[in-house]
Amino acid sequence: MKKIIVLFFCLLSLTFSAQAQLLYRISGQGLTEPSYLLGTYHLASSSFTDTIPGFHAAMDASRQVCGELVMSEVASPENMAKMQQAMMLPEGQTLMQLLSADELKALDSFVEEMMGVKLTNPMVASSLGKMTPSALVTQLSLLMYLKKSPNFNVNDGIDTYVQTFGASKGKAVKGLESVDDQIHALFKSQTLERQKQLLVCMVKHKDYQMQLTCDLVDAYHAQDLDRIEKITDDKLNDECDSSEEELNVLIYDRNRNWMTKMPDLMKQAPTFFAVGAAHLVGEQGLLNLLKNAGYKVEGMK
Repeated sequence: MKKIIVLFFCLLSLTFSAQAQLLYRISGQGLTEPSYLLGTYHLASSSFTDTIPGFHAAMDASRQVCGELVMSEVASPENMAKMQQAMMLPEGQTLMQLLSADELKALDSFVEEMMGVKLTNPMVASSLGKMTPSALVTQLSLLMYLKKSPNFNVNDGIDTYVQTFGASKGKAVKGLESVDDQIHALFKSQTLERQKQLLVCMVKHKDYQMQLTCDLVDAYHAQDLDRIEKITDDKLNDECDSSEEELNVLIYDRNRNWMTKMPDLMKQAPTFFAVGAAHLVGEQGLLNLLKNAGYKVEGMK
């Protein structure tokens, strides 16, 4: 059920032989100094970096860090306003209007399970009830995990940490795409009807999705990209599975776009890239694309 995973800001998905590896060294193609690529996961805390072989050596050897986007820019008033607007339905429209009576009843029960109060509660409806279905999926996915792991600090994620840690060491911080690019991929690339369908899928398969999330967390902490790919490739063989077009928008088209920028960044200075682990794996993943472009890609020890 890839669509459940990729609706987070930073997501997961290697066809290399089984190994415990998240951090890779990139060399060749005329680079005088290597760069590095780390697969991240938004439900991993900053302290996890201490368990990644070669993390501090790679960070020390890099002169700039680069994420999917510059995390500090997301917090600007302008971009926060853009994000909030993208996550809201058109004026005067509500989730309750989009759903059938049975769908709303099931969603109401699920929200109550996650939050202790129903979506149709006036206080909740005034906020969550005005969100787009895809935005609500993102919020509920996080709440599902926090229900199982209440000690996880959502403000201590690995992606933000890599950039703040790099900046504290005087390294330049750059992004592979803009906030607008990510807003489009996450919240604007699907019709409201398709978004609603995926929200209904989430409620219908909540136990399965919770298990997938827990399995992904375990696989990431084991640094096992092979296992991560197998988990995220799991399908229900129904409308809940992502289409090829959806996967292209969310992952593969972005990979190809990033590959037009990464070579110049690596020529400018040794770069520590940190992007969602899903972007590393598979035939269209960054590891394979880098190899096909002539770079030598080696796991850090």
